[in-house]
Amino acid sequence: MATTSFTPLHDRILVRRIEEGESIRGGIIIPDSAKEKPQQGEVISVGKGKSNDEGKVFPLDVKAGDNILFGKYSGTEIKIDGEELLIMREEEVLGILKK
Repeated sequence: MATTSFTPLHDRILVRRIEEGESIRGGIIIPDSAKEKPQQGEVISVGKGKSNDEGKVFPLDVKAGDNILFGKYSGTEIKIDGEELLIMREEEVLGILKK
């Protein structure tokens, strides 16, 4: 967990990628550089919400702790306290995963 406190602004969310289990097929180990990055993540923190032209703020549908799916090229990669995280707009989230 990051020691630095970070709160996204407006309709942005901070996401930690959820790594999929490593599988080896036929004895071939795929190097990290050739693997696709996972498209699942855990929401770490969220902004206050999106505001309209009149200044009314609409809260976000996602909240901290939600597991989400997002597009392959969604978000911007950032590093906080040495940990790679994603910051993206809520509209880039494809859906919330329920257990």
